[in-house]
Amino acid sequence: TLRMFSNLISLQCEQIIQHVNHKIPGVNTAELCQRIQTSGIELNVGDLSKIANVVFFLFSTAARNHLSTEELITTLGNAVSVLPKHAVQVIRHVWNEQGKSISESEDARSMATVGQFVDIKWKLGVAMSSDTCRSLKYPYVMVTLTVADPSGQITDKSFEMTIPQFKNFCRQFQEMASVLETV
Repeated sequence: TLRMFSNLISLQCEQIIQHVNHKIPGVNTAELCQRIQTSGIELNVGDLSKIANVVFFLFSTAARNHLSTEELITTLGNAVSVLPKHAVQVIRHVWNEQGKSISESEDARSMATVGQFVDIKWKLGVAMSSDTCRSLKYPYVMVTLTVADPSGQITDKSFEMTIPQFKNFCRQFQEMASVLETV
């Protein structure tokens, strides 16, 4: 179980390094947390997100300031006092192995300050009834956007639109597409 946890923390650290180097849009903490819980370790998404945010901040700061591994680990210890020792050892190992790739990356100096689009899913639904109306038969479109925030945390944002709102939404995308064709 401890080995599985260490492997998953290592995977998260490697994904954070890939994100800092702009190779992937972010880290799917919810998926990693599910894998950790499946392995029998009690950890919630919020705690794993906090760890990911701290590691992301430390890796990007360490890269900008060319910190040594020991300086990074000292800073990590000051920032997260509840992190298990084996997790710190995993972070140290990943930084030793891959930290230099961040330092050498030009992109590490100009970190993104806005989120990044990852995926979109949609479905058409019909509301049949409600507590105030027995026969609605009201169509709607449910849209789920998957985005990575600037720290690389991947989250889903869902919203519903009426059919007229959806048509307006599509029209705006068509306008963007036509403008892009002129570029």
